[in-house]
Amino acid sequence: MWDPILLTLKLATITTLVLLVVGTPVAWWLARSKARWKEVVGAVVALPLVLPPTVLGFYLLLLLGPSSPLGQAATALFGHALPFTFEGLVVGSVLYSLPFIVQPVRNAFEAIGDRPLEVAATLRASPVDAFLTVALPLARPGLLTGAILGFAHTVGEFGVVLMIGGNIPGETKVLSVAIYDFVEALEWDKAHVLAAGMLVFSFLIILIMMLVEKGMKNRLK
Repeated sequence: MWDPILLTLKLATITTLVLLVVGTPVAWWLARSKARWKEVVGAVVALPLVLPPTVLGFYLLLLLGPSSPLGQAATALFGHALPFTFEGLVVGSVLYSLPFIVQPVRNAFEAIGDRPLEVAATLRASPVDAFLTVALPLARPGLLTGAILGFAHTVGEFGVVLMIGGNIPGETKVLSVAIYDFVEALEWDKAHVLAAGMLVFSFLIILIMMLVEKGMKNRLK
C-alpha cells in the first residue's frame, strides 16, 4: 500500500511547487491590475472550484491527446503523450488546484495596499525589487495558506487524476484511486487504513489552517 502513498506525496509536492511559481504572478496581476477584463481571468482561474472534476479531466484528455496540437507539442517535449503518465497527472493537478493557491495569495496581496509599495518606490526600488522585498514578505501568510491548501487538495484528488492518469500501478495509481480499487475488490481492511489516514490528514490540515489564521490575526493586533 506504500506505493500509492509515496506517489501521492510526490505528486502533491511537485504540484505545490509548480503552483507557487505559476500562481503567485497570476495572483499578483489579479490583485494589482486595473484591466476591466481581469475578473474574466479570475473566473477562468476559479473555474475548477465549481467544474466537475470529470469534465476537466475529459477536456484535458482532448487537449493533451496525441492528435491535438498541444498534445503533439507535449509529445515533442517529453518524448511521449501526457495522458496516462505521471507528467500528465502533474498538469491536471496544477490546473485543478490552481484556485486554491491563487485566491489566498491574491487576498494577501490586496491586503497589503498601496502604501508599502509607494514607500519602496520613493526609495528607488524597481517594481521587481518592490515585489521581491516588500510584497512577497508581507504576503507570506497567504503564500503559506495557499501552499497548504494546494498540497492538501492535490492529495485528495480523484476525478481528474483518474481521467487523465488512469490506474497504472507505480505510475498514476495515487491514494484516492487505490482506496477506490480496494473498495471495489472488497478489501475493506486496506481501504479502511488508507481512508482513515486521509481522514486524519484532512483534520490536521484544517487545524493547521485555523492556527495559521489565528496567528495572522494576532500579528495584526
